[in-house]
Amino acid sequence: MFKSKDNFTVLLAGMQWLFFIFTNTVMVPLSIGHALGLAPEDIAASMQRSFILTGVLCIVQAVWGHRYALMDGPAGVWWGLVLSICASAPAMGLDIGTVAASLSSGFMISSTVVILLALCGFLNVLKRIFTPMVMGVFLLLLTFQLANTFFKGMIGYDQGGKWDLQLAALSLFIIVVVALIHLKGKGKWGQFSLLGGIIVGWVAYALLFGSESRMAASGGGGHGIWHFLPWGTPGFEPGIIMVGLLAGLVNMTNTLTSLTAAGRLFKREATDKQFVRSVMFTNSFSILAGCFGLIPFGTFASSIGFLENTKVLRRAALIAGSAMFIIVGIFPALGGWLAKLPLSVGNAVLFVAYLQMFGTAIRTFQGTTFNAKTIYRVALPVLTGISIMNIPVSAFAEFPPLLTPILSNGLIIGVILVILLEIFVRWDRFETTTKAPEPGSKTGPYRQPYSHNEIRG
Repeated sequence: MFKSKDNFTVLLAGMQWLFFIFTNTVMVPLSIGHALGLAPEDIAASMQRSFILTGVLCIVQAVWGHRYALMDGPAGVWWGLVLSICASAPAMGLDIGTVAASLSSGFMISSTVVILLALCGFLNVLKRIFTPMVMGVFLLLLTFQLANTFFKGMIGYDQGGKWDLQLAALSLFIIVVVALIHLKGKGKWGQFSLLGGIIVGWVAYALLFGSESRMAASGGGGHGIWHFLPWGTPGFEPGIIMVGLLAGLVNMTNTLTSLTAAGRLFKREATDKQFVRSVMFTNSFSILAGCFGLIPFGTFASSIGFLENTKVLRRAALIAGSAMFIIVGIFPALGGWLAKLPLSVGNAVLFVAYLQMFGTAIRTFQGTTFNAKTIYRVALPVLTGISIMNIPVSAFAEFPPLLTPILSNGLIIGVILVILLEIFVRWDRFETTTKAPEPGSKTGPYRQPYSHNEIRG
């Protein structure tokens, strides 16, 4: 069937991408559908649309857009925003139908504005704002956010605050399996540690707990899934539109961070045209998402952790996995089978994958000298962001409802803080220069701290 061993390697890597894309996508339409009170068949149809459009967008980006092996899918910024707005609807005096209609408008208006900004050169402004320090803080907070989410999922942490000890033990076993394959795998086999962890973990889960899926509405009928404006005629609630515009800008910065980090990993920096093409394709598909009852798309910075772990940087692997994902979306039976993947298994594997992102974030700070004063440029935004992440959303109930999605998001607040610190504080004034040691002294080697301009460069 395969012409060469290379084709088989691409197929295996594609399957690894398939599970990665699926695990990062499947819960979005499910949770959004339940938040909006959609019928099970409507949720199933939205899942199929989400799978197909996500797969197509990944291929389009890999071939014509940013041309990196990076996943594009339902944006986490938008996902959290939509869930938060739905939860705050009663406080805003809005019914869920009005919220859904205004969200559709927000998706389309925000995406259109972002496209226009990209064409007008706004990305160059963002590049000046998003220094290595800002991107490092962004990646650190993203790592903490994802690791926290997947850790809770792999230990079976429930709303009552209890662990599932059996799931936790199985997850620990899966992590060991992934680590052993990654570290001890000979030749190219070490690149498929995540796929090996999924297969071994899925089999072990089936033996221990049975093969029943914990997901609902895994697939709908094979026809009638393309409902135009399923959330109703677009509405124009001003507050929701304004928050949507802010989310679009935040999502734009995510693209900038993802492509910059990818440029270092692939050892070829993205050009201005690649940045613009990436933003245009992502937001064009986001407009389609608004038309078909899906949340906007974004480039996943978390793909960097996946790539760091697997070392498979070929676009062909992503294209193969995306094509498989499209097929899963077209045929509900395949979606139903894939939905049987236990979430705890997927979470355990992704937890390991995202550990690599921590290293990527730390490397972003290389060349920066920290002392007792300059450490605040990282410590304040990172620790503030982490602290907010660990506060329940309910604690923000007294805040204005439309500000809650922003103020309760530790990632956004942390990034805003580091940007303000980088703009308004002259950190070079706090960098100290130590005197060179006298010959024969026991003092360590002299090191001149990098200047502020060198750090920014």
